[in-house]
Amino acid sequence: MIYNIRGENIEVTPALREYVEKKIGKLERYFDESSDATVHVNLKVHSDKHSKIEVTIPMSQLLLRAEENHEDMYAAIDLVLDKLERQIRKHKTKVNRKFRDTGTPKYMFTNEPVAIPDEEEDDLKLVRTKRFNLKPMDSEEAILQMNMLGHNFYVFTNSETNRTNVVYLRKDGKYGLIEPN
Repeated sequence: MIYNIRGENIEVTPALREYVEKKIGKLERYFDESSDATVHVNLKVHSDKHSKIEVTIPMSQLLLRAEENHEDMYAAIDLVLDKLERQIRKHKTKVNRKFRDTGTPKYMFTNEPVAIPDEEEDDLKLVRTKRFNLKPMDSEEAILQMNMLGHNFYVFTNSETNRTNVVYLRKDGKYGLIEPN
């Protein structure tokens, strides 16, 4: 794994870098082969001495992303690792259930660009454009991806119709699907 560790209002010391690499490196045990993908880690310290860590790991079929706030940066790193491990276990459980007959696919890391939507703006000014490849999948897998990212919608190519679809989280907690005519 290649680590891209950035600090905002904090110096990334060799000890802090080593701790991040050691902890995030534990995720490699969940995959068949080690990879040379880039792990993006952003460490922040706010003016009130509150620490925040954001970790993004793009994979071929999944985007792992977690963030955590804590007073202690090292504790935040531990907590974000727990979140990432839960995401991997949850995803592998659902994938195992779906692909039980063909064997368990394990995903290797990749450097493909993946979209991470920004928070909504109140005005209609376009502030960012993202481009990404739409992966063929069914609506159940798209809902899983959306939940793993923590977003309320997900754009994908429907593997049955080969058309662009959107799944979204409704206000009542259920899911909706938008399909073109």
